[in-house]
Amino acid sequence: MGTTDGDAVVAAARAGDESAFAALVARHQHELRVHCYRMTGSLEESEDLVQETFLRAWKNLGGFAGRSTFRAWLYRIATNACLDALDGRARRVLPHDVEGPSDPRAGRPPRTDIAWLQPFPDLPAPAEAQPEAAAVTRETIELTFLAAIQHLPPRQRAVLILRDVLGWSARQTAEHLDGSVASVNSALQRARATMREHLPERRLDWRAPAEPTPRERAVLRRYMDAVEHADLTAMAGLLAEDVRTTMPPYPMWFQGRDAVLEALAAGWDPASPAYVGRFAMRPAAANRQPAVAAYLREPSSPVYRAAAIGVLRIEGDLIVEATAFHDPGLFPAFGLPLELPSAHR
Repeated sequence: MGTTDGDAVVAAARAGDESAFAALVARHQHELRVHCYRMTGSLEESEDLVQETFLRAWKNLGGFAGRSTFRAWLYRIATNACLDALDGRARRVLPHDVEGPSDPRAGRPPRTDIAWLQPFPDLPAPAEAQPEAAAVTRETIELTFLAAIQHLPPRQRAVLILRDVLGWSARQTAEHLDGSVASVNSALQRARATMREHLPERRLDWRAPAEPTPRERAVLRRYMDAVEHADLTAMAGLLAEDVRTTMPPYPMWFQGRDAVLEALAAGWDPASPAYVGRFAMRPAAANRQPAVAAYLREPSSPVYRAAAIGVLRIEGDLIVEATAFHDPGLFPAFGLPLELPSAHR
């Protein structure tokens, strides 16, 4: 089978040329990072697993016989690294996977004993990336899909991604996972059935537009303005009646417009004991969905500090789901500052 990776570059890398191997790393790093994120649901682990993939590849370059493309060989290594990492580990979740809806009047502390799903930055693929990498990044990595796929056992997860996301054949997938075509087809059938149970209606086909639409961006701007001005009336007009909001690592989550507005009213009211301060919002790029970076200026603070990266799911002109990841440590990976001056407002 021929290779699209450049025979001369691969040959040079196999001969021990570190610069040639570095070129191959640059060419495939982005798409493998996306692949490892799909497998694990973790931005942080995807970084580590890509590094592990290239370390294993460098150590075993002599074992690459050219029967597949170098890219396919790297995917095999990355998938196995992910399966090793996932062995015996609890799946990553969002708050609604853990317990029922919360009382908006009862705040609770963060849970650090739970492996929470993380967002993924929509950073452009490097110039060195091959055309295949761009095709992979156009496939959606929506949180809806990521949360649903976490319900699959790791091997079924790998089969679903290789077959339905990357478009590999059953034979290729079987070779990739050292299994039979029959076992791959059986695993795919079970995986698709589980996904149907956990994906919202009208979301069984997770191939979405490459980026938010103009209508979604308009809703996002109105949402940012409502938060910055603590405008509950404007927010009410943006939320679907059955909207769901989650805030990992906080375990509570709210179902329905009334519950969400009640929670926001307490946090936005300066006279309330639950008042948190004022927000400044910036557009962000996460999971191919409308997203924002929220900065909070607490009553006693002169600056806005990184608070959460919010990812929205919009249907029509209404927000049906909002997930706010309250982890300032994520901001640098999204190219976002940790503070904004008070003059931002």
